[in-house]
Amino acid sequence: MNRALVVLALGLAVAVTPRTVLAHHSFAMFDMEKNVEYGGLVTEWKWQNPHVHFTVLVKNGAPETLGTWDVEGGSINIMTRQGWTRASYKVGDTVKLVGHPMKDGSKGISLFYAIKPDGTRLYHDIARPEDKGATR
Repeated sequence: MNRALVVLALGLAVAVTPRTVLAHHSFAMFDMEKNVEYGGLVTEWKWQNPHVHFTVLVKNGAPETLGTWDVEGGSINIMTRQGWTRASYKVGDTVKLVGHPMKDGSKGISLFYAIKPDGTRLYHDIARPEDKGATR
């Protein structure tokens, strides 16, 4: 009887656990061998875990680059160690980004780094080339 209750309780716990807790993120959707650069206006800024996300409206450039792009950064912890803060950007700010595009061609990138107006770079994480303009 006790064993049946334990099994039932475990099954119930799994059933009510949010799927996001059970999910594991993969970068398989991004072409990590390719870098693309976009510039535009920040239209949404989400400083939250598990990944910082923001959207950028690209108004100038090649026709296939125009529109709203989803940008995925790292965790708050990782990005904070690279010099990012909750106030790094806000809605309406201009931003220039370098990232790894979606393999399927949809408008999304995995952030590699952002270029600030003074030319310094804010990297997504510690995997980066030597750069005199990098913040750290």
